[in-house]
Amino acid sequence: MRILVIEDDSKIAAFVVNGLKQNGFAVDHAADGEQGLAMAATLPYDTIVLDLMLPKLDGLSLLRQLRQEKVRSPVLILSAKASVDDRVKGLQAGGDDYLTKPFAFTELLARVQALIRRATHVVEPNTLNAAGISMDLLGREVTRAGRRIDLQSREFALLELLMRHPGRAVTKTMIMEHVWDYSFDPQTNVVDVLVHRLRSKVDKDFDVKLIHTIRGVGYVLKPG
Repeated sequence: MRILVIEDDSKIAAFVVNGLKQNGFAVDHAADGEQGLAMAATLPYDTIVLDLMLPKLDGLSLLRQLRQEKVRSPVLILSAKASVDDRVKGLQAGGDDYLTKPFAFTELLARVQALIRRATHVVEPNTLNAAGISMDLLGREVTRAGRRIDLQSREFALLELLMRHPGRAVTKTMIMEHVWDYSFDPQTNVVDVLVHRLRSKVDKDFDVKLIHTIRGVGYVLKPG
């Protein structure tokens, strides 16, 4: 899942961006309204976290332009303004939810997850099960045949992506877009390195290997 954070306060931006990354999201950041509008109108985001008090272009104007351009990404508004009128203006401009500052990251995370569930019309499961692997999305735990597998955040995000597409090819571009927060560079080998690390943990000590390479395409999670 890919999220855009549009926030000019560097401390708040770092707090939100780092927290979302630690929870397995790929995150882009824009520090002003014009940059945020350009990014939101160009790339498909699963959710946008939007501050209202922005330089160059304020959040409400940005939001109205996005909706006029038919950008349907769910938007969580962040604002120090807590009055009912301010909340109404934000929602009427096209916002999907409104969170006042200061806020707890756990609440922001829960609201982002709820917006994604609502947008995809899918009830987000708490666990994933595929190819004999069980993944607890809330507890961030992975087991295979009852044996716990300790994963770093990017390893967890890669395995989650593979488990959400069992038996189907996952391309390097897909991995780059969902695990990292920068565009795909065909010259880099970071994907291969990450897959190698994950294989060493998921398939180690098991006769049946689950993570396979499809040459020229990407990777697939399946027994065999």
